[in-house]
Order: sequence, then structure tokens, then C-alpha cells
Amino acid sequence: MTSPPAARERQRDADRTKAEILEVAQQEFAARGYAGARVDAIAERMRTTKRMIYYYFGSKEQLFIAVLEKAYAEVREVERTVDVDHLAPVEAIRTLAELTFDHHDAHRDFITLVAIENIHRAEHIRKSDVLVNLGAPVLDLIERILAAGTASGDFVTEADAIDVHMMISAFCFFRVANQHTFGALFGRDMTAAEHRVRLRRMVGEMTVAYLRGSSDVRRRTP
Repeated sequence: MTSPPAARERQRDADRTKAEILEVAQQEFAARGYAGARVDAIAERMRTTKRMIYYYFGSKEQLFIAVLEKAYAEVREVERTVDVDHLAPVEAIRTLAELTFDHHDAHRDFITLVAIENIHRAEHIRKSDVLVNLGAPVLDLIERILAAGTASGDFVTEADAIDVHMMISAFCFFRVANQHTFGALFGRDMTAAEHRVRLRRMVGEMTVAYLRGSSDVRRRTP
């Protein structure tokens, strides 16, 4: 009979291996898309076998779904750091917008994976119970901020949580996903370091201004 310590160590090894596979798989899917990604290439980079990957994840599709689950879970983890109970509504929604900006800026593979999944019309997300229900926490967070802002009189716009989430996500996503076409058309690299502070502030203030029902965005000291 396997001793409890040995069983726990074996489980830790399995968890580490799965995490490493997911990391390499994320890079492969982001670089080549779902159709172009090869499990053989992932196995080669991992110095393991295709059979081992299938042992943990079952199929290429299940591996891609697991990669998406990991990527979206990381976003939700960032959103959970917004302390609604101890921040004023204006500061809470601004913080959420700026944290979203930071995450999208630092996790370019996430943007690519979302774009890839949209090409596939979210067929993989729809097959995941984890992903189908993963939008609820951020909507609950935004609804709490909106309710607090309405009660305090800070927010006068009748806002929908999904609309607010879309506003924030659209700005942060577009900046990364469309950087190349935007740069070719307008001659500006939106991801360049010299624009980062201004654009990060912009998404926060844009959201606040919408909720305040005013086009007059207050200036803040960087």
C-alpha cells in the first residue's frame, strides 16, 4: 500500500507536470492557432511523449480547453483583488479598469487565445463548464460597485454590468490585439512604453466619466 506522503508527492509531481504542459501548450496555441498547433511539438518542447500529454488531457481539444480555462482563471484572479468593501465606488471601478489594462498588457498570449477562440465562434468555451460560469464573478463585482456608486450618488448613469465590463475589456483588448494594423494605418504603436501611462489612465477615467454621466473627465496626477 502506498504511504500518504508518497501519494502526496506523486500528486505534486503530476500537478507540476500538468502545469508545465499547459504553459508550453499556451505558447504553441498562441503562436500557431488551434488548427496549426501540434501536440507533437508540445511534447518535443516538454521532452516528453504525446502519449503522456493525452494521459493528462485526453485530446488536443481538451488540452486547448484547459489552456483557455487557465488563461481566463488568471484574469478572474486579478479581478478578485479589487477590494470593493474598502474602496470608494469611483476608485473601485477605476482600479478594476487599470488592473485589467495591466493584465492584458502583461499577458499578450491571453489576447491571442481569445482572438483564436472567436475565430472558432467560442465552440471550445461552450464545451467547458468551468468557462461557461467563469463570467459570473466579475459581473457580481461590477454590480456591487455600481450599486455602491448609485447609493453614494457618485454614479448617475443607469449602467449594466455587462456593458461596463465590455467597455473596459474592449479598450484593453483592442490596444494589444490590433496593435499591428493600428500601427500600420496610423503610425502609432499603442503598446509602446511612452503611451502606457496615458492609456492606462484613459481607460479608468473613461469608465468613471461614463458612470458619472459627464463628458468632463477629471484630471488626476499620475
